[in-house]
Amino acid sequence: MKNSAKKTNSGFTEDWVPISSIANGCIVLNNKIKVTGVKIKPRNIFILDQATQDNVIVALKNFYNMIDFEFWLISADRPVDLNAYLARLQLLYNQSTSPAIRKLINQDIDKANSFMDNNITDTEYYILFREKNDDLIQKRLRTLITGLANSGLEAVQTSNDDLRVILDNFLNSGMTTNFKVVTS
Repeated sequence: MKNSAKKTNSGFTEDWVPISSIANGCIVLNNKIKVTGVKIKPRNIFILDQATQDNVIVALKNFYNMIDFEFWLISADRPVDLNAYLARLQLLYNQSTSPAIRKLINQDIDKANSFMDNNITDTEYYILFREKNDDLIQKRLRTLITGLANSGLEAVQTSNDDLRVILDNFLNSGMTTNFKVVTS
């Protein structure tokens, strides 16, 4: 009884969430059930012609109706890191001798810095499910990836980093956390 009171009064989210680890693209819960899924590459179908839009929407309806297991549709904001882009721009700026090109590069650097100052994010989309059986997990992942591909969307299995971003979004208001090592 004393141990559970300690967990509920803890100031750390990870002390009361039943997660034992994040590994191999899965959140492993204390009861050995795994939460995993796919990350869907965003696609703006509304720039396509009406017939193509209609085909994608019908294909998605069919896809969702054929899923025979519980799932969650998730959207999560991920902070965008422009540091590598800024470093490349700085190299281009240093290599350029033309004042006009340097001015254009400098404008791009200023714009990227303003984005960084405003904490820009990129919205990512996921379909998650929970399952204990590893073979069934692989079958469901293939079903999701294939079904989304048939609808004109690309998807890949969630990575450990993707799952941490989702947890950060839902449990910590988007603030990045450093998860402790879990020992049994």
